[in-house]
Amino acid sequence: MDTTAPIAELDTPSAQAVQLGLYVEIDARSDKVDEVAHLLKSAQALVEAEPGTINWFALRIGDTRFAIFDTFNNESDREAHLNGEVAKALMGKASELLVGMPHIHKCEVLAAKYPMSAI
Repeated sequence: MDTTAPIAELDTPSAQAVQLGLYVEIDARSDKVDEVAHLLKSAQALVEAEPGTINWFALRIGDTRFAIFDTFNNESDREAHLNGEVAKALMGKASELLVGMPHIHKCEVLAAKYPMSAI
């Protein structure tokens, strides 16, 4: 049984419409890695309160490198997230925890795979 469907076949509004994303690169100071990891883990509770953020992932991609990837149905939801509590928390501690500012990339979701339970 095929447990995936092409995005064009999905019937749920959130799954059908996901077309925008954010990819944020974060470089932690070497002595602040644990604090950055904790900040990102604790940010999940803030994101849960954002109905316009469809998917949200906090990633560790190296010893001091982290990333966030999230998806949205439309530009207004993406902008709301960029001006939301996670961004405020991260930017408020950037000079203390990070090497430079986070690199924020607005992106377009070209294709996605969804588990059947998400449909």
